[in-house]
Amino acid sequence: MESGTGTPPGDRPTSGVHRDRWGVPHLWADTADELARWQGRVAATDRAWQLEVERWRAEGRLAAHVGPTELDWDRFARRARLDDTARRCFDRLTPAARRWVTAYADGVNDALPAGAAAAPEFAATGGTPGRWRPWTPLGVFLVQHILFGTFPQKLWHAHVAATLGPHARELFAVEGPGGSGSNAWALPADPTTGRGPVIAGDPHRLLELPGIYQQIRLACPEFDVVGLAFPGVPGLPHFGHAGDVAWAVTNAMADYQDLYREQLRRDGDRVVVRDADGWVPAHRHVERIEVRGGATETVEVIETPRGPVVDHDRHTGEALSLRTPARVTESLGFEALLPLLRARTADDVADALRGWVEPVNSVLVADRHGTVLQLVAGLVPQRDDRCRREPVPGWEPRYRWRGDHATAKPVEVGGPVVCANDRRDDTAHLGVDFAPPHRAHRIGELLADGVAEPTVHTDTLLGSTVLRGLLARLDPGPLSGPARRLRDRLTGWDGRMAADSTDAGAFAAWRAALVRHLSAHPALAPLHSPGGYDPLFAPWTDPLARIGHAVEGVVAGLPRLGGAVEPLAVAALEEVAAGDPPGPWGRRHLLHPLHLGVSEVVADRVAAMRDGTALGGDTNCVLSTSSVPGVSDACWRGPVARYVWDLTDRAASRWIVPFGVSGRPDDPHFADQLPLWATGGLIPVGTDWHTLTLTPHPETRTP
Repeated sequence: MESGTGTPPGDRPTSGVHRDRWGVPHLWADTADELARWQGRVAATDRAWQLEVERWRAEGRLAAHVGPTELDWDRFARRARLDDTARRCFDRLTPAARRWVTAYADGVNDALPAGAAAAPEFAATGGTPGRWRPWTPLGVFLVQHILFGTFPQKLWHAHVAATLGPHARELFAVEGPGGSGSNAWALPADPTTGRGPVIAGDPHRLLELPGIYQQIRLACPEFDVVGLAFPGVPGLPHFGHAGDVAWAVTNAMADYQDLYREQLRRDGDRVVVRDADGWVPAHRHVERIEVRGGATETVEVIETPRGPVVDHDRHTGEALSLRTPARVTESLGFEALLPLLRARTADDVADALRGWVEPVNSVLVADRHGTVLQLVAGLVPQRDDRCRREPVPGWEPRYRWRGDHATAKPVEVGGPVVCANDRRDDTAHLGVDFAPPHRAHRIGELLADGVAEPTVHTDTLLGSTVLRGLLARLDPGPLSGPARRLRDRLTGWDGRMAADSTDAGAFAAWRAALVRHLSAHPALAPLHSPGGYDPLFAPWTDPLARIGHAVEGVVAGLPRLGGAVEPLAVAALEEVAAGDPPGPWGRRHLLHPLHLGVSEVVADRVAAMRDGTALGGDTNCVLSTSSVPGVSDACWRGPVARYVWDLTDRAASRWIVPFGVSGRPDDPHFADQLPLWATGGLIPVGTDWHTLTLTPHPETRTP
């Protein structure tokens, strides 16, 4: 079995980038800083366009390279001061952490020109890569997580309260479209067989192309870790296996971002904001946003004592400021990243994560000694409970943060443990909206039955008791013959959202029709009144999409608004029964990877993926491949990786990503993992240096 404490001196490989048969980079260097530089180089070699897009997003300069479609994002990034926050957080790092992050940025700069020359998007846009600054990796991390928290959900809560009344918010109290749907579970060691602990799971996020995670191995005399990295960010923040210890995260569903209503006054270029003791100055300046193919735009950047102004309410005229732990503490917690790589025990991982800031994660950790820990990492401010539900008046002292943070101590667990964004004892006090419990319960059942971890990943049993109960209680008598037969099919269906199931396809068609009828119901019609917020937040505030996401809650709660659900369910049955056969679920639930679409070569590859990849699963399955019922059955969000970390023998571990390690469409590893990912397969992690190939590319230049 492989040791996790490093590579013996006599077996140390040549410094540089080694690749396995899937193109996964295994990096070796003599120091941690040199290794960070190699990690930056390989990211720029494999993902040049992706890295530059993330940098432009962090700096609010994407429209300059792509065009006016990205203006909404650029305005938000400038207003939210993402680049400024990244720089402040970088400046507060320890000298060792700053040096390590800088080495990564230097590595990106080393390889970016050659990587960009091979990426068709640069040629298609006539662009060239720029240079990364030392704090750029922190900006990239902020970009990936600024909308990952709860503040957009509060805009929707405010809209519901304004149009239907505060009592109606509970109809939509489910995970929102910007949230997470990840699974992770840990099995303790089995003394009877000698098997060590196992950690497995799958993070669910937007299915971006290239993928948001990059499989990689980082090795030097100090440590040897395999895991999933964010392209553009050093280390392995979320998922790693160091041989002696392994860790994984899910979204804790904690509420740690607040929106404040702000009243502003202007005197020329001077802005003051209402505070508890009167009117105080607010920071203000104006920035210019260049636009490819369009006129230069200006954006006003204002920051109040609560935080940067990110939007304004079109109905009240009030500004909306955003307060986040990273901006307040000037820290993201990046000091944890190097200690994570150096960890040897579960306690080492817990110690490393004590200083983590955001996003707030549920963490599972296991080590070779048999210890399994469950903990929460991140800062959740203590404040008035109303802050968790909606934007609150910034001038009222009761809504200030109190200077301390909610805590949850690491807990050692002795049996199987599952984290699936559900409400648990260690997280219930940290948030408001949690995922329904079905995924967590179902995973627990499968593990109790001895189902193998890779099979758990792909379970398609739908947790949809409300909708199936609605079908069961419909009186079949008044239905037309075709609608009655459709109802009988659906009530007799096994509830599995399998790709080849025509019953699952029929259920999805009926559900979509039901959502449209619900959306048109007079009791919910006020939701369609004009919204008060920036178009960037439309995924969180579009009524049809939000009803689709929360259809079970809306079905259960509509009677409280004076509406009857059964006639809508009947109308949806009749509509589907009278139309063309819906066909198998997998022909409706097609892969829909997100990309900017600036290159015809990439667009052609994406079109082929969409036409050729039929998916099983659904939002409320363990195989959580999400769509928006009533809007589209296409899958735009799902497992962005799967992993099984084996603590008995790391070489026996398995993993997969949706596409491949490369972002270049002419690379054989652009999408070579897609067929396996779509069918639930996994590839070996592979840790034997003798089976790897040292790459002779420019990425192996001596630092």
